Amino acid sequence: MEDRKIRVAITHGDTNGIGYELIFKTFAEPEMLELCTPIIYGSPKIAAYHRKAMDTQANFSIINKAEDAQDGRVNLLACFDDDVKVELGIPTKESGEAALKALDRAMTDFRSQLFDVLVACPVNPDNMSDANFTYRGLKQYSETSIGDGAKAIKMLINESMRIALATDGLAIKDVPSHITEDLLLAKLRTINEAMKRDFRLSNPRIGVLALNSTANGDEEKNIIGPAVCKAADEGINAYGPYAADEYFGENIYDAFDITLAMYDDQAVIPFTTLMQNDGIYYVASLPLVCTAPAQTPDFDAAGQGISDESALRHAIFEAIDIVRNRAEYDEPLANPLQKLYHEKRDESEKVRFAIPKKREGFRPDRKQAPRNDNARPMAESKPTAESSQAAPATNE
Repeated sequence: MEDRKIRVAITHGDTNGIGYELIFKTFAEPEMLELCTPIIYGSPKIAAYHRKAMDTQANFSIINKAEDAQDGRVNLLACFDDDVKVELGIPTKESGEAALKALDRAMTDFRSQLFDVLVACPVNPDNMSDANFTYRGLKQYSETSIGDGAKAIKMLINESMRIALATDGLAIKDVPSHITEDLLLAKLRTINEAMKRDFRLSNPRIGVLALNSTANGDEEKNIIGPAVCKAADEGINAYGPYAADEYFGENIYDAFDITLAMYDDQAVIPFTTLMQNDGIYYVASLPLVCTAPAQTPDFDAAGQGISDESALRHAIFEAIDIVRNRAEYDEPLANPLQKLYHEKRDESEKVRFAIPKKREGFRPDRKQAPRNDNARPMAESKPTAESSQAAPATNE
């Protein structure tokens, strides 16, 4: 990667929520400007209103395009000229539209490679829509905007765990019909690649949760179990399915680098229970590295100066780590060494001496968690060149 500060685009979120407070507090520390160059996608007028309401000395430089961003400053890019009424603590159509305009401008600028990573401040999906579009979450929005056909996967990350979602935003009654063997196998492949490229784990361990509480229903026997076994046959270090209560209650998740949950509540409840004010969302497997603090706009606290900015700071750290990890992972693959010779031999020998494929079907041994003699990988609190994690030697 170029030897320069990483440009971090930050959208202001719902303008009646805590987005600007989180931004002001995060960049009140001078060390943050030594780490990256922030570009706040928002409104100078709204930012000034929040600054006055909080009675803070937050400074920012107003720019009209991302190319004008300067290192060592909090650059605030004016995304729109319209006057937006700020009603702190009240979600309105105007505040939702302002959040959507900031995201739209950021996505447009990313297509021109004007920044490196995107961090989105909290929004209220219920008031983010226009005549032709309804906001359905950061993952779906990112897929539509810059996915180019790629399918993203949502991850929840804190210092204790990483959890990916097999389905996202579905009603409980609709989840079983969406859980298919092909879907799970595709998710496991995506997770495996993301853990290698984004988190630099050479042989990531994936724990897969069951859909039913007993982990012994038809879905586990006919769909989830076979998907795990097929993934294992492809060299993916996947295990399961596990009953969620045992998996988290008995700390089985400690043995894994990431967990694949079947639906939202199965992931969010244990995640928030173990979250230490630094939880984030990550939209994986897209060209854009996109994170967000695991927070709501918290309208009740808006403008009071009492919100904790730790999650936003952690979202910035994680995004910077990931973009650096991707660069390090991709660099040796860009110019592979040419083969110096071609070994000539009868290709039929490959068939004669090939190892027979393992019998297909559910294998109970995939439910036994791998040994974990080392401590689980923890999300770093600050991005450094050494913060890339490596899989334990027992997995090599």
